[in-house]
Amino acid sequence: MRHGIVLFTSDRGITPGQAAQAAEQAGFDTFYVPEHTHIPIKRTAAHPGTGGADLPDDRYLRTLDPWVSLSSAAALTTRIELATAVALPVESDPIALAKTIASLDLLSGGRVVLGAGFGWNTDELADHQVPAHRRRTALREHLEAMRALWTEEEAEYSGEFVRFGPSWAYPKPSRIPVLIGAGAGPKTFAWIAAHADGWITTPADTDVPGGADRLRTAWAEAGRAGAPEIRVLATRKPTPDLLAEWADCGVAEAIWGLPDAPADDVRSYLARHAERLGIGRS
Repeated sequence: MRHGIVLFTSDRGITPGQAAQAAEQAGFDTFYVPEHTHIPIKRTAAHPGTGGADLPDDRYLRTLDPWVSLSSAAALTTRIELATAVALPVESDPIALAKTIASLDLLSGGRVVLGAGFGWNTDELADHQVPAHRRRTALREHLEAMRALWTEEEAEYSGEFVRFGPSWAYPKPSRIPVLIGAGAGPKTFAWIAAHADGWITTPADTDVPGGADRLRTAWAEAGRAGAPEIRVLATRKPTPDLLAEWADCGVAEAIWGLPDAPADDVRSYLARHAERLGIGRS
C-alpha cells in the first residue's frame, strides 16, 4: 500500500513546492492539494463535518489555487505524483482547465492525478452558475469534455453545461486518472463506476472495507473491467492493525494530512511520520 500527503494549502507556513519536495524526499508517493475558489460569507450549505455554517478550519478561506500549487511542486520534484483532494472542476471553464491539466502533466513527466468532488458548498457552486441539484451532471459533462480534448484529434462536445464545436487542443496526455472524493453510498458508487477510475474516501467514511466491497460490486454491475482505485483520507493514527485492514480490503494508498506550519516543522513531521509508517527515503 502506498502513502500520500495532503497539504491543506494556505497563504502561511510551508509552500506547496517545499512540502512536495520534503514529502518526496521522505519517501511518500503522492502529494495532494484541495480547492476552494472562495467561500461565500452568507451560506445555506452545511459543512459535512460541523453540520452547520461553521467551518472547522480557517484554511477554507485561504486555499491556494491547486494547479498553481502543483505546478510549483512539479518544479521541485521528480517522482512524486501530483494530485488534488479534491478539485472542483465545475468551477472552471473545462476547455481552459483541460489545457492547464494537460500542460502540467506534460511538464511533470506524466505525474498528474485528478481527484474531483461534487462540491458540498453549494453556495460556492452557485457563484459559478452551477445549480446544486445538477452538480453531478455538471461534473460528468466537464470530465467528458476534458477527456475529449485530451484524447480526440478533433474534439467537440454538446451538453447542458458544456458546449464547443470541433477543435484542436494539445498536449494530449497519455492518461489522467480521475478519482472521486465523496461519501460512501449507492449513488456515489454508481456514479464512480460509470464515470471515474476510483474513489477517495471522506472523514465520515469509517467502514472502509464495507465501502470498498460495495464499490467493487457497483463496478462489476456497470461492466467495468479490472477494479476501482481506492485511496483513503486518513483521520486515525496509523496502527499496524488499521494499515493491515486497509491493505486487505484493496486500498491502494493512504493519504495523511500536513499542518500549514513553518517549513522546518513540517519537514520534521514528515520524517517522523515516514518512520512510523516504515517508509524508506528515496
